[in-house]
Amino acid sequence: MSGAFNHPPDIGAAVAEQAVSWLIEMQGGALTPLRQQAWEQWLQAHSEHQRAWEHIQRVNQRLRNVSSPLAHAALNAPKSSSRRQALKLLLLLGAGSALTYGLRDQLPITPLLADFSTPVGQRRRLQLHDGSQIHLNTGSSVDVHFDAQRRVIRLLEGEMLLTSAQDARPLQVLTAHGALQPQAARLNVRQFGDRTELAVFDGRVELTPQAHPGPALWVQPRQQLSFDRQGWNAPRPLDAGSGAWADGMLVAAHMRLGDFLAELGRYRRGQLNCDPTVADLLISGTYPVDDSERVLDLLQISLPVRVRRFTRYWVTVEARV
Repeated sequence: MSGAFNHPPDIGAAVAEQAVSWLIEMQGGALTPLRQQAWEQWLQAHSEHQRAWEHIQRVNQRLRNVSSPLAHAALNAPKSSSRRQALKLLLLLGAGSALTYGLRDQLPITPLLADFSTPVGQRRRLQLHDGSQIHLNTGSSVDVHFDAQRRVIRLLEGEMLLTSAQDARPLQVLTAHGALQPQAARLNVRQFGDRTELAVFDGRVELTPQAHPGPALWVQPRQQLSFDRQGWNAPRPLDAGSGAWADGMLVAAHMRLGDFLAELGRYRRGQLNCDPTVADLLISGTYPVDDSERVLDLLQISLPVRVRRFTRYWVTVEARV
């Protein structure tokens, strides 16, 4: 049985066109102060504008992993009408029109049409019919398909924490890089463009990379690793902060500031930039992902940095003068 279909928020054609226009303009080069102010005013004018902007950014990112003429037009012709029309079409398809569900199996844009998803800055708990539980992180999506013979969970993008339930049917977790078969396990799975990261808290997980010719690997409790389509890195002990996001926390243990801000930026809209001159500063501690403004203020106390807020959606952390 498939999970409930989760339509993205409704976005009108006019607003979709505006969002596409802004995206194309930004990708053509840095905005002037006046244009940046105009974009900010457009974004804040209506909640539909904010939904459209968040959605078109997600569409643009996902296109990089899609192979189709539509995606090719959207990515490779930045000044052409074909790119504008392709982006607009994908944005509108992702907005939940009546045709979208029927086209779902024919169009290579399944992350836009996922059974379950979370927007930027939100997390979501799911209780599946077999008793398994999924916790989706920010900007994540999954498809769920259960039938009489098997249970399949496909991570389309982002990150999830899965607690698998005992069931006579085998459970398979699919990512872009391979297949996982949990055995009464609790595991964290995060998908990147070039790899998937797996952390196993309890139970054990059988790992089969997509193009690996040899036998599968059993990942044991309290182990984590990265894998791609060809193979895996050596398992290592579980990081102390692995999975802390499910409790709304970001744990840093001598983490580079640049890496820390990249992680924190996943939970907020807009751009969170790190000046290269301070990117290698080290940070430790536990920080709430739901209050990124407070975290940024704390950085100015604990590190020799200052936070420059050009707008609410464009923030840079740089050296303190």
